[in-house]
Amino acid sequence: MMTTKTFRTLDEQISILKSKGLTINDENYARRILYRENYFFISGYRHLFTVRGNKDHYIEGTTFDELYATFVFDRRIRNTFFKNILIVENNFKSIMSYQLSKKYGVKEKEYLEPKNFSQDSLQSRQVYDVLSKVKRQIRINGSKHTATYHYINNYGYIPLWILVKVLSFGIMSEFFDILKYEDKEEIAKPYNVDAETLMVFLSLLSNFRNVCAHEDILYDHRTQRVIPDSIYHKELSIPQNEDGYIYGKNDLFSLVIILKHMLSAEEFDEMIDEIKKEVELLDEAIDVVPLETILNKIGFPVNWYDIKKLD
Repeated sequence: MMTTKTFRTLDEQISILKSKGLTINDENYARRILYRENYFFISGYRHLFTVRGNKDHYIEGTTFDELYATFVFDRRIRNTFFKNILIVENNFKSIMSYQLSKKYGVKEKEYLEPKNFSQDSLQSRQVYDVLSKVKRQIRINGSKHTATYHYINNYGYIPLWILVKVLSFGIMSEFFDILKYEDKEEIAKPYNVDAETLMVFLSLLSNFRNVCAHEDILYDHRTQRVIPDSIYHKELSIPQNEDGYIYGKNDLFSLVIILKHMLSAEEFDEMIDEIKKEVELLDEAIDVVPLETILNKIGFPVNWYDIKKLD
């Protein structure tokens, strides 16, 4: 039998938080935050502060300010990661459209020719489905987007470097997956990874992109797929257990490793410094939980910042 959630006033929300052991020093401030930000979203960060074995009770001394600081931290690093994922998305679309246009032509009837894609019989259905998705986007968005409309109206076709503007990152990842192996390898070269690794990177990037775009909780997010072991895991001496490296496989640090490969050195360094600043601000704002515990929750090794110095 399904239970029904009842509406709670701001005062009731504060009473619930206090009943779970959260210290609220300024109730008026807490009311303003809860009204503006939503009780459900803020309480989603409680797991960092709850007593082991009792997920409904806060560690003694935990304050509302600490809980809210974690919420703000997550928002800020989410914005940082999101803007850099968008940079990677744009770069990937540019590289892919350049390589395929150079090889197969600039008109959609040329570069979308099925013979240009994987001829593996196991992928034949996938090739058909992905090309159908791409053509559907042309029909739906071709006349709506300024750039695609301009080309259709003036030239009668849409070059791939224009079409990618209306294709989602998810569709672009699927598009990459149906390419011939040699085309995948050519596109993967600038990132210093092989085609299979880039495919995994794209899958995780798409997953993290969706988390960021929908403003879901990011800092402790884990993906189902894992990235391959890399030189960065080894050089940072990331600890291992029987399953392999414990950080940087499907957590937020795995996204850092992906972006290390896919951003320019300048873009990556700027991103890392922004994250470092936010980690330091969070550490200053929280007393009841040690920084190492916070980093563990994020999936960051204690020496995570050293990745900036690695080639």
